[in-house]
Amino acid sequence: MLRNMTYRVTSFGLFLLVVHCVFGADADEVKSVMEGDSVTLNTHLTHIQRDIQILWQFVNRGTRIAEINTHGSSIYDDDERFKGKLQLDSQTGSLTITNITITDSGLYKLHIISDRGTSYKRFNVTVYAGLPVPVIIRNSSQCSSSSERSSVSICVLLCSVMNVTHVSLSWYKGKSLLSSISVSDLNIRLSLPLEVEYQDTNTYRCVINNPITNYTQHLNITHVCQPCSDSSRTHIILAVIISAVLAVLALGVIYILCKERKRDQLEGRFEPPEHTVETSEEEVHYADTMFCKQNPQEKVQVSQSTRYL
Repeated sequence: MLRNMTYRVTSFGLFLLVVHCVFGADADEVKSVMEGDSVTLNTHLTHIQRDIQILWQFVNRGTRIAEINTHGSSIYDDDERFKGKLQLDSQTGSLTITNITITDSGLYKLHIISDRGTSYKRFNVTVYAGLPVPVIIRNSSQCSSSSERSSVSICVLLCSVMNVTHVSLSWYKGKSLLSSISVSDLNIRLSLPLEVEYQDTNTYRCVINNPITNYTQHLNITHVCQPCSDSSRTHIILAVIISAVLAVLALGVIYILCKERKRDQLEGRFEPPEHTVETSEEEVHYADTMFCKQNPQEKVQVSQSTRYL
């Protein structure tokens, strides 16, 4: 009877050992890391015995990336995906990924192989990109002019971030959460509106965060919520000034061109070109006769001479 009980207990213990070795005693681990940092996937072994083999696999690609056996340790990176970023601890078998990128996100699987069986451990690694600075702007389609401010006292704002993934964007009033939106898609624009009164004296802030870190942008209502008419009037004044300057320049150019053309016409009238007539004996040059009116009070001296040929 005692022998049978001992046999049953021993058999049950062996069954638990097999289950432990095949399915693994450790639960899966989730690792979150910022892009550019390093992450270590621990085996939780103090040292590797001679009969133990360590094998690391990147499940997303279905390839082995590192191994420790009786022949030593090896790193496999045939497709140069990791480009020298893998470090394998020869004492514990732990794997470290340095300068990690978003493309390194995925499932990593650890195989611990021994004479007693094989145990597994899976690591779900998520790499987050650096957070951009939230930008708070006024929604121009909703802004009110200065004439409307007496009846409309609401300023519509937008907090926006560009090219984000796996983040949340939130508006806070003091310590109270007003609204929030999350996204898991890659490289999209995320915007969250907020309505405040012009005379509101509360503190507002827009916060972007992921599971690792966050960034806060505080709202300055006086600076952001300016009347639309002010900016519109400024733009109109600038447009008028620029148009006036261009018009003056155009008139100046036209005046100079007209003056030059008139001067050319006058020079052409009083300096006619000479005409040349060829004769049998010599060339005689003729010029147009010009008559000038003389003062009758002046005495005109005329000398006559006769030349006989």
